[in-house]
Amino acid sequence: MTKTKTTDISELEFIAMMAFLMSNVALSIDGILPGLADIGVALNYTNSNDLQGIITMIFLGLGIGQLFFGTLSDSLGRKPIVYAGVITFSLATIIVVNATSLEMMLFGRFIQGVGLSAPRSVSVSIIRDLYKGDNMARIMSFITVIFILVPMIAPILGQWILDVFYWQAIFYFQMIFTIVTVIWFALRQRETVTDGNRLKLTKSLFLDGAKEFFKHRDTVVYTIISGFMTGSFMVYLSTSKQIFQDQYGMVSEFVYIFGGISFFLGLATFFNGSIVIRYGMKKLATIALYTFTFSALSYCLLFSSSSNPSIYIIMAFIATQFLCIGFIFGNVRALAMQPIGHIAGVGASLNGFISTIMAVPIAVYIGHFIDTTALPLFIGFLSCGLISIACLHLLKHFKKEAT
Repeated sequence: MTKTKTTDISELEFIAMMAFLMSNVALSIDGILPGLADIGVALNYTNSNDLQGIITMIFLGLGIGQLFFGTLSDSLGRKPIVYAGVITFSLATIIVVNATSLEMMLFGRFIQGVGLSAPRSVSVSIIRDLYKGDNMARIMSFITVIFILVPMIAPILGQWILDVFYWQAIFYFQMIFTIVTVIWFALRQRETVTDGNRLKLTKSLFLDGAKEFFKHRDTVVYTIISGFMTGSFMVYLSTSKQIFQDQYGMVSEFVYIFGGISFFLGLATFFNGSIVIRYGMKKLATIALYTFTFSALSYCLLFSSSSNPSIYIIMAFIATQFLCIGFIFGNVRALAMQPIGHIAGVGASLNGFISTIMAVPIAVYIGHFIDTTALPLFIGFLSCGLISIACLHLLKHFKKEAT
């Protein structure tokens, strides 16, 4: 097993560590899905559309937090920023478990997102510090495989905790998991920002980085595509409870359905990591994006004038979408980061901020249309896919003009 550059740990341990740092986000989102109904009862909110905010607000915090933490990590170092984020997340968790109103809960979830944005964005920066090109896409894919296992396990784990304790215990478990992960990170991972590549902390640090970011059309376009894909994924996360529990009546089965569908995302990501060096991240992402869009179009045409199809059919269609997303996420983000390795912290923060700030309103808007059928979900998939394909063609047009 090879060693990662500037570290004494194996590539396997590095992959696992980065995956665990990033998976804190998924655990904080997917782990509470089984407890949403109990949280709603405790806060006197029983409308599922109102409870979607518990999911989307943490994404909003993630987007805004990355803007600051990623930038500061280029100057202050990667590790201190991770520590600051985990402390912020832990304090926010105390707010969440003691929430007596939906507004207080949403505020706490937003701050949780701000805190978690540090390990998430810094992880990407560390990966970019050590890898580039298709190798970065390969590492990102293998990291995402472990990262995707969390959505498979988190709802089941959340349900087990809920059965034995209460909904607040899910948040306590998440906080303990995050603290243990950062202790591992502190003991084993070396700082990748050294005196040779440390940027001086100045007022213009972010502005200069932002100017450099927007100079690269590839970076901007792939960041926008990432935003639309994240938005479509976020719609599913925030409405999956409504679709499977409320529309299909799969209350006890929900956590296993959610985990089973997530398996296909992990499967695709694993294969992507295995073949990306051979075929290239751009080609794989493009094929997956077209397949994603065609699958969503097929669902809309087949079931636009009827109620939901059988549970097996809708699971097959959603699994197909997730297979495609597995080939899109890691590749698109690697493509966006490829030209800006010299400003990895600022670049990762802007990439995360723009894609997340785009995704939140997309998820909120589409989510409010989901009532009696899942059709709006697939209309959202289709819309995000078509716009992303248009962005790809626009980028090709710009490149042709440049030559």
